[in-house]
Amino acid sequence: MSYIFQNPDVIFKLTGEHLYMTVVALCIATAIALPLSMVLLRDERFASGTMGCLGIFYTIPSIALLILLLPVFGLNEKSVIAALVVYTQIILVRNMVTGLKGVPAPTLEAATGVGMSNWQRWIKVQMPLALPVILAGMRIAAVVAVSIATIGAKFGAGGLGSLLFDGIAQQRYDKIWAGAITVALLALALNWLLLAAEHYFDTVKKIERAEKREKVGQ
Repeated sequence: MSYIFQNPDVIFKLTGEHLYMTVVALCIATAIALPLSMVLLRDERFASGTMGCLGIFYTIPSIALLILLLPVFGLNEKSVIAALVVYTQIILVRNMVTGLKGVPAPTLEAATGVGMSNWQRWIKVQMPLALPVILAGMRIAAVVAVSIATIGAKFGAGGLGSLLFDGIAQQRYDKIWAGAITVALLALALNWLLLAAEHYFDTVKKIERAEKREKVGQ
């Protein structure tokens, strides 16, 4: 902890780089995973093959994948972000498909019965009901992304992994501990924020249900 207190500017800078890679990767991965999940929801055969391919990508060692991406994106944070997008796809897609499948069919039929279009039904019914499961997947993906992003320091991307690798090279255990502790705290912070969002939307949903029951009772 002494290194953290003595070098707050270094910790802040590296944490910012690490957070940038993680958040950008999660945003891109979510933007890809959401429409992909909608497609997989409609075609079981295509879904099986796609999930298998995503699972294979997830098993590729992170250093090997980053090396494969270097000719395309270069020796910088872009390669790391691309790798994080690949790794988090299986987690996000699986949870999104599970969440959307979990919406009761009678609820969807009722939404169609009151005149909602497919788009309105998806926005007002399917997504709100599936959101807790989707956010749970995003929590797991965020923790995975934070941990894998540490490897990015070996590929010129910076981040908290720099402390770990520098500490190993210099035999500085204070740097190693500082990097490990800060990475763990960052992962916990992102997990807590997404968990708070999950609880918030769940609470809003319960309040809306209670209000509907009151209206029906009146």
